[in-house]
Amino acid sequence: MNQKILKISVPLLLVAAVAYLIFSPSRYVGYSPDQPIPFNHKIHAGDNGIDCRYCHTGVDNSAHATVPPSSTCMNCHGLGGVAAKQEHVKWLVNQYNSNKPVSWVKVHDMPDFAYFNHSRHINRGVDCSQCHGNMAENTRAEQVKSLNMGFCVDCHRENNAPNDCSTCHR
Repeated sequence: MNQKILKISVPLLLVAAVAYLIFSPSRYVGYSPDQPIPFNHKIHAGDNGIDCRYCHTGVDNSAHATVPPSSTCMNCHGLGGVAAKQEHVKWLVNQYNSNKPVSWVKVHDMPDFAYFNHSRHINRGVDCSQCHGNMAENTRAEQVKSLNMGFCVDCHRENNAPNDCSTCHR
């Protein structure tokens, strides 16, 4: 009796789990954690027109977008540079001078079982905003897209991109 129940319930649970992953809205939409300093994408990417790739180096030739090191910030904010009198910029310069990395909190995160390659998307002309929203208008980083399996599969279908399971699951 117990084996019969297991033979029926395990496949049903697997189907339910897959359906949840494909069709559920992400619980992370709206996620906007506090950061060590109030980094404002609107000022940097919007008002000053700094391209995403200036800070998120390697995004066009690496699987990962990378969180910028403090040395990137110092290109503009170091040695009495831009906004040098603001407290959070002073803190940032102090972290850099003390050789302490800034502990940014990741906002957009993929599950460990999914493989996402930023460079493949960037090099095929996918704009960052398609997944990350219009960061040039955001004063605070926030996840605005679900980034769940259904979101990705829909985009791949709409753009005739590969959509077999091994594309994202390794």
